Amino acid sequence: MKHLIDIHDLSTTEIDELIEVAKDIIANPAKYSEKCHGKKLATLFFEPSTRTRLSFEAAMYELGGNVLSVSSAGSSSAAKGESVADTAKTVSCYADIIAMRHPKEGAPLVASMNASIPVINAGDGGHNHPTQTLADLLTIHCEKGRLDNLTIGFCGDLKFGRTVHSLIAAMSRYKNIKFVLVSPVELKVPSYVKRDVIKKNNIEYIQTTDLEAVMPELDILYMTRVQKERFFNEEDYLRLKDSYILTPEKLKNAKSDLSILHPLPRVNEIAVAIDDDPRACYFKQVYYGKIMRMSLILKALEVM
Repeated sequence: MKHLIDIHDLSTTEIDELIEVAKDIIANPAKYSEKCHGKKLATLFFEPSTRTRLSFEAAMYELGGNVLSVSSAGSSSAAKGESVADTAKTVSCYADIIAMRHPKEGAPLVASMNASIPVINAGDGGHNHPTQTLADLLTIHCEKGRLDNLTIGFCGDLKFGRTVHSLIAAMSRYKNIKFVLVSPVELKVPSYVKRDVIKKNNIEYIQTTDLEAVMPELDILYMTRVQKERFFNEEDYLRLKDSYILTPEKLKNAKSDLSILHPLPRVNEIAVAIDDDPRACYFKQVYYGKIMRMSLILKALEVM
């Protein structure tokens, strides 16, 4: 049984295999339409979500399976004080695989230690979001045709952004990668990410507060929102929330084949005017997210 709690749980070979299956799903959807017939996915979401929960559910339905869903902590026995461990043991009696989102870091890990079925981490607090990372990797591969020899800019909330931390960890495995880290001083990438991932893998990187100055060298621009739910102080959130707003003017010196990604939801950090720019890939990311989760479900259930 294979759980996915952290992107490090997957080898580079396994990631490449997931991408290849995902691309085959895109090319031959009918081939996969009954692969999970008779299987059930339980989506346990104790924190708000639109894309991740619905993409998991859509993925399972498109594989011919069924879905059992908990869409909030208030609608589950967690509201009565049930532990994550007991929830995992209980749901294992009903389903074949679990996708869990939880506001507490480590909750999906606890679930995986107690479940008798595969557990996929669909986001745990500010810690990890491995399936979004897989969606990002598939997007980059489909747009660029490779995962190496790229300069990737991360812009916005790099402190609390779990999607940023996971993607940095994943891309650090590939050759000739450079990171450009753009954020307010207060929202810089945590020191442990720089120490344990970037520096440990001898990845070239720069930190700056000036997005326009580094725009010409970027192959990928990964925008993020400043997350209100991660702040303890509303004054700090209000002061920082509009630090970086991507507009057509700021793209005037960008590469013609730049790919703009965003894990969504967007608030106002990308102007709506950019949506029609061929470099905008964030809604493609949504589609690729569903496809990658189909690939992952197949792997976890060993029905590839």
